[in-house]
Amino acid sequence: MASSLGCTALENEPMKFHTSFKVGGNARLFIYIKNYECLALILKFIKENGLNFFILGKGTNLLVADSGYDGVVLSLLKSENKLNLIGQDTLSCTAGLPLAKVCVFAMKNNLSGLEFAWGIPGSCGGALYMNAGAYGEDISNIIIEANHIDEKGNIQTLQAKDMELAYRKSYYSDKNFIISSMKFKLSPSSENEVKYKMFENIKKRKSKQPLEFPNAGSIFKRPGGGYYAGALIQDCNLKGFSVGGAMVSPKHAGFIVNTGGATANDVANLIKHIKESVRNNSGIELECEIKTLGDIKI
Repeated sequence: MASSLGCTALENEPMKFHTSFKVGGNARLFIYIKNYECLALILKFIKENGLNFFILGKGTNLLVADSGYDGVVLSLLKSENKLNLIGQDTLSCTAGLPLAKVCVFAMKNNLSGLEFAWGIPGSCGGALYMNAGAYGEDISNIIIEANHIDEKGNIQTLQAKDMELAYRKSYYSDKNFIISSMKFKLSPSSENEVKYKMFENIKKRKSKQPLEFPNAGSIFKRPGGGYYAGALIQDCNLKGFSVGGAMVSPKHAGFIVNTGGATANDVANLIKHIKESVRNNSGIELECEIKTLGDIKI
């Protein structure tokens, strides 16, 4: 069916090629979606046939089991994505677009508000799904509305006030809906001012984060109460601690990096060790920020 709609379908596709961790087994079927109309039809087919499915953005916040995924992975990265300016300060984009591309578009159009997202290595859909943020700002500050496809293949619109946006959470976080497009409300500025803010943000990111190794960003959510996951992990003397090819970054303890040849089980076992160590040392229970796919527990 996918091929007849102009989509590309791959059997037993290695998921390590599609995640920033560079680990994970094969997906039973991997489909590059051509457009969102095709996606709605494919979703109806999946629903009617009782198949498992997963929507993939850029895979920057995902750990896939070594045994793979016995279902259909749907990728939006090669879909017919659109990026437009509405009026003077509203930006409209489809969910499969890389967040970085939208940041540059805003800059070129003298619009401020997305500078915090420069350097966040995900798609726009993924950013809204988890209310991505940095430096005290997040998607909730700029989102106006979003369109999504429900489990029956119907296209619906959700306003920002109904998105239940909180720290690394949204209305979509526990729903099997697929975000298809969104609108951002930005502020007039100048290209130079926006570029400067973006430059400063990426400089901070490079100085503090292990961008030289495959990783999935911050592994744990901020625990609250004035605590930070990275500091709690560092207090356990776990910087540089390894399980197989997975290591707690010596640069930032809140990150786990793939030093080469890591497996998903290496990462999962390291996460469990970190959580146990922090619990024993401080009594605080860390909650994972990353998502899993397949038969793997963290």
